[in-house]
Amino acid sequence: MSPVPTDTLPHEMLSYLDSLPEPHIVCDSAYRIRAANAAYQRIYGHSAAIIGQRCHEASHRSDVPCDQAGETCPLAQALQSGQRERVLHLHHTPQGEEYVQIELAPIRNARGELRYFIEKMEPLRMHAPEGGPRLTGTSPAFRRMLEMVSRVAPSEASVLLHGESGTGKELVAHALHESSNRRSHAFVVVECASLAETLFESELFGHEKGAFTGASQSKPGLVEAASGGTLFLDEVGDIPLSMQVKLLRLLETGTYRRVGSTELRHVDVRLISASHRSLPDMVAAGKFRQDLYYRLSTFPIRLPPLRERVQDIPALAAHLLQRLAPGRDMRLSAAALHCLQTWPFPGNVRELRNVLERACLLADGEVLDAALMAQALQPEATAWQAAAALPGAYSLPASAASPGHGTTALADAGSAFRAAPVATLQQLERQALLQALQRHAGNRAELARALGISERTLYRRLRQLQQETGHSA
Repeated sequence: MSPVPTDTLPHEMLSYLDSLPEPHIVCDSAYRIRAANAAYQRIYGHSAAIIGQRCHEASHRSDVPCDQAGETCPLAQALQSGQRERVLHLHHTPQGEEYVQIELAPIRNARGELRYFIEKMEPLRMHAPEGGPRLTGTSPAFRRMLEMVSRVAPSEASVLLHGESGTGKELVAHALHESSNRRSHAFVVVECASLAETLFESELFGHEKGAFTGASQSKPGLVEAASGGTLFLDEVGDIPLSMQVKLLRLLETGTYRRVGSTELRHVDVRLISASHRSLPDMVAAGKFRQDLYYRLSTFPIRLPPLRERVQDIPALAAHLLQRLAPGRDMRLSAAALHCLQTWPFPGNVRELRNVLERACLLADGEVLDAALMAQALQPEATAWQAAAALPGAYSLPASAASPGHGTTALADAGSAFRAAPVATLQQLERQALLQALQRHAGNRAELARALGISERTLYRRLRQLQQETGHSA
C-alpha cells in the first residue's frame, strides 16, 4: 500500500462535501479516511476522530480491506479499473447493520494519478411503511437479490418479481419504490387475483358516471391514484387476457381511457409486477401475451425461497418475534432454532411467521423450546401425512405425525420433504385445500384464518383449483 499523504484536502472540496445531504467520505489509496461530511457523521454516529481510520475499520469492524474479508471492495475495484464503481455493502451503524449502496468516484491529480476516492452512501430502504415488516437477511442468495434491487431501484425500468408464494414480493416492491426517485409519491397495489374480470378494467382505469349499472358517479382508477409514483401489479399472471392488451397500451404510450369515456388520459407511473407462476410457461400455453411479458420483464428479479437462505432464519425469527409479541421478550432455544432451520418451509417466510405466531400463543413463558416448536409445526406435519396417499407422494416418519415428536423426527420430515418432487407439493396443497373446503363450507374469511393465509391468497388458490379441476370452489 502507498503511504498516507501528508497534504490536506482543498477547503473548497471539504465545503462542497459538507453541503451535500447524503453521507460522503473521501479515502486515499491506503484506505484511510481523509474527510467525512456532516451528513456521514450525523447518520452513522461518527465524530471527527474518524479521520485517519481505514474505511473498512470504521464501517465493517474489519482489520483487512473488504475484498480480503469476503466482501466486494469498490476502492480496490477502482484502483484496478480507474473508473466509478458501485456496490451494495452491509454497513455498521448505531442502529445495527444496514444495507448501504456505495457509489465511489476516483479523483486524479494533475499528472493523471489516482489520488483520492469519494464515496457516496445511500441506505437501501427495506422497511414497509408505518413500521411494518422489513426485508431481513445476509445469506448469499438474499444479498444477490438485494444487489439486483439496489441496481434497478433508481431507474424507471419495469421490474418483474418472480418467486414462490410467501417470499416477500410485496416487501421487495416497497423497497424498490422507497429507494427510487418516486418515493414521495404513491405506492399503489393492484391485487390482480382478487379482482373479478368484469370489474378489472373499472378498478384499474376508473369509470364515468353511468358507464354501467350502479355507476352513480365518476370514479378514478388505481392507475390514476398511482400517478407520479409506483403501480404494483401483484399476481400479474391472473390478469384476464381481454385486459392484457389495454395494460400493454398503458405501458407503451402512458395513456388510458376510463370505462364509459372517449377521453384519452395520460399518466406517469413506474410499473412493478409480481407472480408466483412461470409467465414464460403461461405465454407458451397461450394464457399470457408475449408482448406484455416482454414489457413487464425489463428487469426480472428472482426471490429465493426460504430453503435457499436457511442461515437467515435466526435473524428473521428474531425480527418476527418482536412484531408478533410486542412487550414480551420472546426468544428461541438452540434446539427450537434447529427445528426451524431443519424445516423446509414450502410456505416460505409467511409460513415461518405463522409457525412463530402459533408458538407464541402456545407459550406460557418467554423461551420457545423444541417441544413447543414441534407442537407449533404439528399442523404442517399433519397436512403432509394427509397427502401421503396421493400418487408419488412421500410419507412422513410415523413419529413426525404424532403429538410430541422431537427434533430428530422433524429433521427426518424435512429430509423427506426435500426428497419429494415438486409436483408432490402441488398435489399436497390441492388436497389440503379440498379437505379444508369441506370443513369450512361457505365462510371464506374463517377458512383463510384457519389456513393461516390472507383472503387474497385464498381467493387466488381457489381460482387455480377451479381452473385445474373445472369445478367451482
